[in-house]
Amino acid sequence: MNIKDIMTTEVQVLEPNDTLQTAAQKMRGHDIGLLPICDNDRLVGVVSDRDLAIRATAEGLDPKSTKVSQIKSDDVAYCFDDQSVDEAARVMQERQIRRLVVLDRKDKRMVGIVALGDVATNGTAKTAGEVLEVVSEAPGQL
Repeated sequence: MNIKDIMTTEVQVLEPNDTLQTAAQKMRGHDIGLLPICDNDRLVGVVSDRDLAIRATAEGLDPKSTKVSQIKSDDVAYCFDDQSVDEAARVMQERQIRRLVVLDRKDKRMVGIVALGDVATNGTAKTAGEVLEVVSEAPGQL
């Protein structure tokens, strides 16, 4: 099974000049914990609920005026939509993360997001268990 078969395709995104408050409101409204940041149609980073808490709130940044570009993670973990679920699971294990941005291989444009839950419900139980074990050992990332 390939990632394109299990990924979420209707992805909420932010623009670099969106505020932290906008990010938090989108996360709350859509019950999600990660938002890609796109400049036009190019992925430039991501912001997670953890980024909002650790990078922004802990530093006392004003959510109404601070831009998501100031706290975004630039090192975005991703996979391609034509990769297998097992390959994506391997990336999650290596990076110790719960979510991956999905790109199309030809244009390298974002086409979706795949989460550990998607792997768990659509991959093998063995794969999901292995990823969960490794990711859970991480010090709480994405």
